[in-house]
Amino acid sequence: MSAPGTRKIIHVDMDAFYASVEQRDDPQLRGKPVAVGHGAKRGVVVAASYEARKFGVRSAMPSTIAIRHCPDLIFVRPRFDVYRSVSQQVRNIFADYTSLIEPLSLDEAYLDVTENLRQLATASDTAAEIRDRIRQETNLTASAGISYNKFLAKLASDMRKPDGQFVIPPHKGAAFVESLPVDKFHGVGRVTAEKLNTLGIYTGADLKAKSLDYLEKNFGKSGAWYYAIARGEDPCEVRPNRERKSCGSETTFPEDRFEPSHIEAGVIEMADEVWQWCENNQRFGATVTVKIKYSDFRIITRSKTIGGPINSRKLLHELSIGLTRSILPLSSSIRLVGVSVSSFQADELQQLALPLSD
Repeated sequence: MSAPGTRKIIHVDMDAFYASVEQRDDPQLRGKPVAVGHGAKRGVVVAASYEARKFGVRSAMPSTIAIRHCPDLIFVRPRFDVYRSVSQQVRNIFADYTSLIEPLSLDEAYLDVTENLRQLATASDTAAEIRDRIRQETNLTASAGISYNKFLAKLASDMRKPDGQFVIPPHKGAAFVESLPVDKFHGVGRVTAEKLNTLGIYTGADLKAKSLDYLEKNFGKSGAWYYAIARGEDPCEVRPNRERKSCGSETTFPEDRFEPSHIEAGVIEMADEVWQWCENNQRFGATVTVKIKYSDFRIITRSKTIGGPINSRKLLHELSIGLTRSILPLSSSIRLVGVSVSSFQADELQQLALPLSD
């Protein structure tokens, strides 16, 4: 990591962030299995404490299934205003070490510390000091991965969780990737992993054995990326103030809804949450999308793009309700609705310190 020209990238990941904040703020939750979500009967797990994860509880898991895994699971409603506030505290700590910060969500970010602002001996020392300050200033823990590119730094941060850090130096990068199953690669989802497996590619070593032509034939433009990461290479730079493409909010109803007025009330509530974000950040898009999930879990979306920005709450309400009414009459009841705004206007873009989540 000390060779001239070597980038020094840190990926910092807060440990079970939402659940840890809840356990920090409520001593009665400490040491107990906690799920952040909207109740045990409906919805999904937004985040799970490490105590809950031992039972197999994971984020995005339906609440009913989570309860089967862990009957003593305690549900706590999310407090995103608190999570955003803590996230900003952490962001302020990062800024003391580098201006090159790329947030991925409220609880994780890439830092390029190639320029040694604090004159610390190594990037690993920098990560350790950052983690120590997070603990002191927020009473929470974070894990970190340190390497010479973003792909490896992200993989490294998972190696010593929770409350640890791991370094992958340049001379070990390729070998580290070769030893991993492809479904552990950041950026390779379940469907892609299954496709890789059908091609006989199970590990990084299997991936490295394939030619660039072969990978491009089977994966198109992504083939070049797979070819590079199989060799421990990732040219992507840390991008400060990464542009946010959309803002959305959704909710699962306590009970399935069939009455149009009740469904529209939920859509208005979600539109209000989206509008609050747009207004606070002065980001106004031209496209609104309404998401509907039926009681049988079918999902449909309806979108509309107008000629200019959606620059008032009233207009967002009108467009959202119009899209909702386009699915009437209902064939079955509704369990979830969501509203999002995208196609932000280029002349009004303002960069965000940290993007919202969920």
